[in-house]
Order: sequence, then C-alpha cells, then structure tokens
Amino acid sequence: MASSGTTRKLEVDVEIKASPEQFHDMFTNKPHHVHHTCNDKIQGCDLLEGDWGKVGTIINWSYVHDGKAKKAKEVIEAVDPDKNMITFRVIEGDLMEEYKTFLLTIQVSPKSEGSGSVVHWTLEYEKLHDGIDHPETMLQFVKDVSEDIDAHLTKPN
Repeated sequence: MASSGTTRKLEVDVEIKASPEQFHDMFTNKPHHVHHTCNDKIQGCDLLEGDWGKVGTIINWSYVHDGKAKKAKEVIEAVDPDKNMITFRVIEGDLMEEYKTFLLTIQVSPKSEGSGSVVHWTLEYEKLHDGIDHPETMLQFVKDVSEDIDAHLTKPN
C-alpha cells in the first residue's frame, strides 16, 4: 500500500456530443449554471472572490456525493482556453477531511473521428493517511455530471 504522502491520480474519459468549447465554457465562465443541468448532484456554485474563469478566483460548490450534502471551496489554479482546460484546487470543505491535497483538471478535446468531444478528468490527491479510500466514487460523480451537462448543452431548443 502506498504511503499517505504520495500524490495519486485517477482519470476518466467521457464522450460527449457537445463541442470542446461549449463544455469548457460551462466550467470556466458559467459554473454557476452547472446546477441547472444536474441539480440532483450540484446544488450551486458561488463566486467568492475574483472573476469567473480567471486564475486565482475562489468559488464554493454545494453538491451531493455518495448520498450526502457536501461543500468544496476551490481556487482556479490554471486555465488554458486553447486546450479547453481548467484546473481547480480544493482548499476547504468535505474533501479536505480525507485528503491533504485535491486537484481536479478538466480538459476537453475534439473526438478523433466524427463529431463531439472527449472530456478528460484528472483527479490528483494526497490522502491524509493510508486508511482513506481512493476517491473512485468521485470519478463516477464527475462522469455523471459531464453526461448531464452534455444533455443540457445538446438538447433541441
């Protein structure tokens, strides 16, 4: 078993119908709209400091994970519009009860064939101690959120 001082990574790809730009824009410039697409999972996103989509901006998420209401205060650590990529670092909230560090990176790329995109989520984390589980259920959570956002972005008017 790896020691708790080791940074670990979990990754998942989600195929969507929306364009990379549409999906990236949702998390970069309109995260406060995400709860409209999947209100059973995300209850809200509040801007605490800074401007949407800018490095250093601090936001607060309210969400339901594993059947429990949770919070995550995050700082936007990196944004690359050319790569449709954004990285959030969790600085307070429920995840910090089990993890020393927790980063979520979302990068969206066009599919190599046909229309649509692939959302690549990377969760980087360091557990507080070896008794903490790896956040595999969080991978399913971000996959489900991605699919809900895609359904919202691609629904007929």
